[in-house]
Amino acid sequence: MKELLRSNDPTVIAFAKALLSGEDIDCYELDVNMSVLEGGLGILPRRLMVRDSDYFLAAATLKDNGIELG
Repeated sequence: MKELLRSNDPTVIAFAKALLSGEDIDCYELDVNMSVLEGGLGILPRRLMVRDSDYFLAAATLKDNGIELG
């Protein structure tokens, strides 16, 4: 698995997941439950992971739709 995106904005993560789903690219969101530790402030970023073999297509899909990576 490779980290594709890291963001504090849940709308960016949701949009990225929808775009990747439309391209039949499986993704996995990490750090979702960290809000319990931070008190719901949104300080800790969430990470979106994809398979190594899907990384190039996933990165191109997000860049084409205006989502900046890394």
